[in-house]
Amino acid sequence: MKFPTYKYETKKMDEGFRVVAGCDEVGIAPIAGPVVAATVILDATSIGKQRSKSKWWYRVRDSKTVDEKERNELVSFIKDHCIDFGVGVVSHETIDEINIYQASLLAMEKSVSELNTVPDFLFLDGIHKLTKLSIVQQPVISGDAKILSISAASLVAKVARDKILHEMHEIFPEYGFDKHKGYGTQFHKTALMKHGVTPMHRQTFGFVALCLKRMKSMNNFKKIFLAPEPSRT
Repeated sequence: MKFPTYKYETKKMDEGFRVVAGCDEVGIAPIAGPVVAATVILDATSIGKQRSKSKWWYRVRDSKTVDEKERNELVSFIKDHCIDFGVGVVSHETIDEINIYQASLLAMEKSVSELNTVPDFLFLDGIHKLTKLSIVQQPVISGDAKILSISAASLVAKVARDKILHEMHEIFPEYGFDKHKGYGTQFHKTALMKHGVTPMHRQTFGFVALCLKRMKSMNNFKKIFLAPEPSRT
């Protein structure tokens, strides 16, 4: 398992940048719910030079490698030891309108705009820059496994999105959003086939679109073949 370091941020500060942030998003692949991004500015004085079990950030890593209980614990540590953090949420409706790629960039931009402290350098997970921002940026492939502030952002974003999915579960308990978090698991797909598409699903995503088409066909069938016969009197 790879663990991120703070050396990337330290290098940028040595180059003269005062406030270095990391940004990441979660929720591109799910077929329901929003895409969520976070930006985190870590406090350099709380990091230190070497990873050790006595350091608060010892277990911080890519959110995909952390279970839900540990993610919540780590996010508490992150929020206690960061200068600032921001979270950006883009709804499933907007995802359907502008596509998931554009929605993920928008979520990242929103997360930066939520900061009270404006960074002068931004590390991004992936290959794309946020062209609408004037901040100096560096996208890094697998940045959430390499750069501590990006890993922290991935955890904050994941916990924020999971909270939304738990709220969705309260409204639609039969879909199991609290377990699969909107991803297209077999249980989720079976629930879609059985119960239909909810207002929280991404209607342009393949399996959801197929379910909508099936529902429309069934409704047309019912209208044609199950309609009451006209009165003969």
